[in-house]
Amino acid sequence: MSQATPKKKFNFQLFRRIMSLANPYRLTFVSAALLAIILAPLSSSRPYLIQQMVDEHIFKFDVPGMTTMCIALIALLILEVGLQYIFNYITSWLGQSVIRDLRVRIFRHVTSLNLSYFDKTPIGQSTTRTISDIETINAVFSEGIMTIIADLLTLIVVLGIMFWTSWKLTLVCMIVLPFLILGARWFKNEVARWFQIVRNSVSNMNSFLQEHISGMKIIQIFNAEEQERAKFKEINRAYTGANLKAIFAYAVFFPFVEIISAAALGIMVWYGAQGVIANHITLGVLVAFPVYLNMLFRPVRMLADKFNTLQMGMVAAERVFNLLDDTDFLEKNGTRKADILRGDVAFKNVDFSYDGDNLVLKNVSFNLKDAQTLAIVGSTGSGKTTITSVLSRFYDIKNGSITIDDVDIREFDLHSLRNKIAVVLQDVFLFSGSVFENITLRDPSVSIEKVKACAEMIGAAEFIERLPNGYDYEVMERGATLSMGQRQLISFVRALVFDPDILILDEATSSIDPETEGVIQYAIEKLIDKRTSIIIAHRLSTIRHANNILVMDKGEAIEFGKHEDLIQIEGGRYRELYEMQFAASMQVNG
Repeated sequence: MSQATPKKKFNFQLFRRIMSLANPYRLTFVSAALLAIILAPLSSSRPYLIQQMVDEHIFKFDVPGMTTMCIALIALLILEVGLQYIFNYITSWLGQSVIRDLRVRIFRHVTSLNLSYFDKTPIGQSTTRTISDIETINAVFSEGIMTIIADLLTLIVVLGIMFWTSWKLTLVCMIVLPFLILGARWFKNEVARWFQIVRNSVSNMNSFLQEHISGMKIIQIFNAEEQERAKFKEINRAYTGANLKAIFAYAVFFPFVEIISAAALGIMVWYGAQGVIANHITLGVLVAFPVYLNMLFRPVRMLADKFNTLQMGMVAAERVFNLLDDTDFLEKNGTRKADILRGDVAFKNVDFSYDGDNLVLKNVSFNLKDAQTLAIVGSTGSGKTTITSVLSRFYDIKNGSITIDDVDIREFDLHSLRNKIAVVLQDVFLFSGSVFENITLRDPSVSIEKVKACAEMIGAAEFIERLPNGYDYEVMERGATLSMGQRQLISFVRALVFDPDILILDEATSSIDPETEGVIQYAIEKLIDKRTSIIIAHRLSTIRHANNILVMDKGEAIEFGKHEDLIQIEGGRYRELYEMQFAASMQVNG
């Protein structure tokens, strides 16, 4: 583990950007600043009143005056407590409001990023940015900048009153100040540098946990629990170690401040007592100065911690802003509404690369007429799924063109284009929630009647109605309590409910058991009826009725035509795939 990150100067540009988050709440921000200005002299006036009570009333046996001063002190204390409560409340409210808006902004930004961002970024890292880092930014407003302003104003006012009351006694007390400044600087630097490591460790831990909890079945299947526990132990040890380093700084600094404070008090009493004896310092001043010192050292002690809170918030904010500044978006310049698509799809000399260098699709061209079905076959990694991804504009192509109804897909409004294309994947993702919510994706425009009609149409109604509570059955995360076939049927109903003009089935039958395959095949036939469809499948038996078959190999379209024509090509890739599956099937049946 790296010991620390290089020390950075205070980033005023980043600080201004953090402060700009409070722009919608200017009135609250200004109110908090005004309260900080009011509280500083208010809290500092208490020891002055104590001094006046001692000098002007106690030693003069002025009981009515003492009573008046006591009432004034109590009234001042009540006012101060009330204003302090309001100050704490509105600064906390401000912080919560800012991070609420920022969290929504981050989520909206993440959901609009190109899929390539998710291909290369661990989910745990995005989770850390959206939750943990944003919570740290909250502290900038609730515990950072405003309380720093309040503490600094208190320091200035207290020092001013102390110098005005007795500049000599104040200077004597300030002898220990250089030691306090050095200690505070060491503390600030130590905590700040270890905090950066803590934040990185949290991100690593979130990524590790998310990935391994999602893949727990694989870990247990291969008895890899011990290895993964050891790896987690290492990550956890790094996180704990960084936290302990920061805790050590706190454990050293706060007792150090107490020692400095006690030393200042001792020096003050020693010098002040001599002043009282020599009659150039009043007893009231000697009584008030310990209170002044407490009011002086408490903010100094807290300021070091608050500056760290501010610095921690800035580190977290920098990470959040880096995510917000990620411009890995698809260009959304298209304005044409895809209200109704016939479904004529044409690829012309299409090249595509995920990383910008290695081509996954190479000069791919084909035509698919409306209401026809195209089957795409090929070995793993041949580019089948990539074709459907670029058609749905999850990624933009490098060269060539893709048109629907003779219109380049980049001219369509992206939202309206995707509304007309439905994709059913092999690995169906279901969210926590009811079956109905998973089918409609919480779209309020889709009624339960429509969902039931679509389920009935493709033969899924029977299985859904057999579930406890039927369409209100609560699906566990990722559909863990449902079989693969049941999840697939739900995804088919989902596709049909949104009534797409173009349907993509990406290996939707590859993991289905033979018992369910008949129901799935019936559902597929209903889905592809009278709409343009693209089917990717390893099982060639599922695509024989396609109008045309596209054969992919290493990113290139090497064959295109009907099943009957392709099967006749001597040495053809489709014929080779068909014969391999036919032979395997004969072996199984034999």
